[in-house]
Amino acid sequence: MSALTGLEPASVFHYFEAICGIPHTSHHEKALSDYCADFAKEHGLACRQDEMGNLLIKAPATPGYENEPALILQGHLDMVGDKTADCKLDLEKDAIRPVVDGGYVHAEGTTLGGDDGIAVAYALAVLDADDIPHPALEVVLTVCEEVGLLGASAMDFSDLAGRLLINIDSEEEGVLTAGCAGGRRIECHLPAARAAVTGTAVKADIVGLVGGHSGTEIHKGRANAIALLGRWLTLLEDHGVQYAVLALSGGAKENVIPKESSVTLVLPAGITEAVHAAAADFAAQMQAEYGTADPAIRLQLTEQGCSEYSALDADSTQRLRKALLLMPWGVQAMSMDVPGLVETSLNLGVAELGDAEAILRFSVRSSVPSAKELLARKVQTLTELLGGSVRFHGDYPAWTYARESALRDRCVAVYEAQYGAKPQIVALHAGLECGILSGKIDGLDCISFGPNLLNVHTPNERADIASVARVWEYLKAILAYKE
Repeated sequence: MSALTGLEPASVFHYFEAICGIPHTSHHEKALSDYCADFAKEHGLACRQDEMGNLLIKAPATPGYENEPALILQGHLDMVGDKTADCKLDLEKDAIRPVVDGGYVHAEGTTLGGDDGIAVAYALAVLDADDIPHPALEVVLTVCEEVGLLGASAMDFSDLAGRLLINIDSEEEGVLTAGCAGGRRIECHLPAARAAVTGTAVKADIVGLVGGHSGTEIHKGRANAIALLGRWLTLLEDHGVQYAVLALSGGAKENVIPKESSVTLVLPAGITEAVHAAAADFAAQMQAEYGTADPAIRLQLTEQGCSEYSALDADSTQRLRKALLLMPWGVQAMSMDVPGLVETSLNLGVAELGDAEAILRFSVRSSVPSAKELLARKVQTLTELLGGSVRFHGDYPAWTYARESALRDRCVAVYEAQYGAKPQIVALHAGLECGILSGKIDGLDCISFGPNLLNVHTPNERADIASVARVWEYLKAILAYKE
């Protein structure tokens, strides 16, 4: 018996479990793309699969809906692959292991991939059914959404007839998303030189942070484990500790708030009283600043032996410390037009240190194009002042809120009929592919919604089973809607 047998809606969870069984992290979606293409072939549906793995599947209208406007269902094939420290799975090669726990589905030690496997499961379940009335459907499934919306940016949409698009990539039931921020990725390259140094290697791990999605959870006041390395190194200097950086790493993805980081230092005499004093100051400061949002932050020190090492020289060590201390991160501005909406932010998501350079990777978001550009230039200028260079990539536009939307009106009417209440209509700070598709398809009318998904992009991710069922009924009612 499969793990999700017995859950309703059965067809949705059948396909969701099949998706979990196929590795599909960003840049590794081919097997899932092929699975969906084979599905279309088996069901006699027209399908176009491009070189990247993006898919367009077309289904004709059911009887009585031939004259209704065509509708686009849209989601993405890739997921963020994160896991607990003790998980042995390789998410580029191994299947996710879903588990039912009370009213939720989660995965053993990894992200679940409900973002956005649930959209794919809904779409396949609709296409597989013979009892769901709907207009002509065009199902668009993209790749590499989680790493800069690359699939949607590259995909050709010239053969789409629909001008109404439902994006199933939101994570809070009862919320209709009608706008989102634009974004950009930044790589900061800082030169590094190494020199021979003798001393005791001491590894400092910053752990216990909550982390989370850098769009939907950036406003929650959570700490950034990579940025905290700059605090730690500076505290050591404040306590008169001499050190050279041997190794440094942190984070998994640009768009995930890093919950762990580490730096290995070469110290003249190992963990001294001054190092312990710096560690105590660090703990006190973290409790004072993040005691509510990130109460479990802790610093772990481990001696790794005394020897001669090839560590960063003094100039390179200071360059890296200053970058970690000074680089902006988190919320930069709140919207003056939409109460409670983050306007501009950036996330320092990944840090790497090689033999000749350190690389810091950021995700920048803003609903105001000029503010996004200004923040990117600030990061560039600071990097250049430190002797480094930057590379921009993965730029995507904002999805501007439309004052009038026939599709939004339809979704509100159906919601009120099903739930007996009004939905919340919002704009998001997270990036959605609606902005890219709106820029490529003239006159496109978009809406985004989805079931309750908790703690996405983390191993604590959970899908609310009852919410998945209610949103399934909601989607079917929208498909069956007639003016």
